[in-house]
Amino acid sequence: MGDIHASGAADITVASVRSMVSGERLSKYSPERFKLVLVDEAHHIVAPGYLQVLQHFGLEQQTSTGPALVGVSATFSRFDGLKLGTAIDHIVYHKDYIDMIGEKWLSDVMFTTVRSKADLSRVRSGKDGDFQTGQLSAAVNTEITNEITVRAWMDEASDRKSTLVFCVDLNHVASLTSTFRKHGINAQSVTGNTKKSVRGERLESFKNREFPVLLNCGVFTEGTDVPNIDCVLLARPTKSRNLLVQMIGRGMRLYPGKKDCHVIDMVASLETGIVTVPTLFGLDPSEMVRSAKVDDLKALKDSRTEKEVSTNAASHLVDSDGVSGNHQLDFIHYDSVHDLIEDTSGERHLRAISPNAWVQIDSYKYVLAARGGILTLERRLPTDTPYSKSDSNPRATDASYMVIWKQSLPPTETSKSPWSRPRTVATAATLSDALHAADTFAAQKFERVFIATSSSWRKSPASKGQLDFLNRLREVSEEEPLTEMDLTKGQAGDMITKVKFGVRGRFDKLMRKKRGVEKGLEKERRVKEMREREVVRVGPVDA
Repeated sequence: MGDIHASGAADITVASVRSMVSGERLSKYSPERFKLVLVDEAHHIVAPGYLQVLQHFGLEQQTSTGPALVGVSATFSRFDGLKLGTAIDHIVYHKDYIDMIGEKWLSDVMFTTVRSKADLSRVRSGKDGDFQTGQLSAAVNTEITNEITVRAWMDEASDRKSTLVFCVDLNHVASLTSTFRKHGINAQSVTGNTKKSVRGERLESFKNREFPVLLNCGVFTEGTDVPNIDCVLLARPTKSRNLLVQMIGRGMRLYPGKKDCHVIDMVASLETGIVTVPTLFGLDPSEMVRSAKVDDLKALKDSRTEKEVSTNAASHLVDSDGVSGNHQLDFIHYDSVHDLIEDTSGERHLRAISPNAWVQIDSYKYVLAARGGILTLERRLPTDTPYSKSDSNPRATDASYMVIWKQSLPPTETSKSPWSRPRTVATAATLSDALHAADTFAAQKFERVFIATSSSWRKSPASKGQLDFLNRLREVSEEEPLTEMDLTKGQAGDMITKVKFGVRGRFDKLMRKKRGVEKGLEKERRVKEMREREVVRVGPVDA
C-alpha cells in the first residue's frame, strides 16, 4: 500500500487483488510456499483479476497438492449470472442476516417503505440484470422524488444521529444533497470523485456524529465499517437482492448505545423484478410498512400466506354462471387465422339450444347472417350504451345480452356501408332468453332454409368459390389446400361468416394477448432465475 511493498516471503501477506495483478508483483509469490489463500468478499472471486491470482497459485481447479482456498462473504452469491462454482467447490457454512439479528450478532433493524412516485417502467436492464444507471438516474433524480425522499426522512428519522443515503449516480448525489440542505439539514456527500484526503476527513466527521446525513453512490456498499450508522435511506432502486442486503448491512453493525437501525426504502413503481425491503421477507414488493421490526415482517408474511391459502380454497367453491361454456376460449392458443376459423367449439353451446346456425365471432358475440341482413347476439356490460337511441326498451342499459339487427341496403342506396344503422331489437338478462328472442326475430326476417342448421344444402360439398376464398387465407407453409372433400357448404359458409364479421380482429387480439403473456412469462422466468442465483445453500456449488 502506497510506499510499502510486500516482500512475498512473509508468513502472512495481506493484499488487494488489484495490487497483486499490477505489473510483475504476482511473480514474487511462489505457490509452493503458501498453505492457504483466504479471499474476502468472495462473491467477486469469479471476476478476471481474482481468477488470474487463483491461476497463479494453481487454484483454477480443485487440487490436493496446492494451497487451500477459503472464501468468505456476507452475500455469497452473484446477481450477474457468473457461477461461483468456477472457483468455489463447496459452501460449508452459511448464516442468514435475519438469523444473525435474532442471535444479536447484528443490530436490530426497523423498516419503513415510502412510495417515491418514481416511474421505472421505461428503465431498461443492463448486462448485469440490474437497472441501467443512466436511465435509472433520469427516472429517480427528479425534483418531486427528491423532495418526497427528504420529507420522508424528516418525518421518520430526523432524530437519527447518523444516516447513510444510497443514491444512483453523481448527479443524483448532488441533487439530493442540495435538497437536504435546502431544508436546513447538514448533509455531506462522498463519491468516487471525492479526493482521498477529503473522503477520509468527511468519513471521520460522520463517525464522530458531527453531521447527521452522508450521501454516496457506489462507495459504501461493501467493505465499510461505520458502526454508528443508525439509519439507512435507500434512494436507489435495484433488482439485486445482494445489493439491497449490502446497503442495509451498512447499518447493522453493533455500537454502544445503538438500539436499532431504521431502514427507509423509497419504493418506486413496482415493475416485475424490483426488490424492496418486503421482498426480503417473501412479501409482495407493493407491501407498505412503517417502523416494522423483523418479527413484524415475519408475522405479516405468515398472515398473508394464511389468507392466500384461504382465498385459494374459497375460489374452488365458486360456481359458474351457467352460461360460461365459452370462458376458456380466450385462453386457447391458435397458430394461424385458419385454426381460429376452423374452431367450432364456440357454436356448440348455442346450437344445442337453437335450431339456427349461429357462428361465434368473439367471446360472447355471435352472428346469424343470411340474405336480407345480419343478426348479432352479444353480451354487454351494464355501463355500455345501446346501439340505437331511438329504442324505447327501458332495460336496454341494464341488459346482460343484446340482440342487434342490421338490414341489407339495396344497391341503389348511396351509403358507404351495405348495412343499415344497427338497431337493438331485444335485450335479456340471460343468454338463453336473448337467444330465444333472437330466433323469434330471425324467423320473421330470414327464410328458414338459409339459417337452419338442419338445412340439406349445408351437408353438400363446399363450392369452388368458398374453397378459393378460404384457401387464400391459408399460409404458404400450411398443408395441402382445402378441397370439397374437407368441408361441407355449411362448414365453409360458417368459416366465411367468421372472416367477414371480425374473426381477423379477434385473432390479432388473441395473438397480442398471447405475445403479452409469453413476454410476461419470459420476464418472470428471468427474474426467477436471477433470484435463484442469489440464494445461498450449504453444499456443493454448481460450476
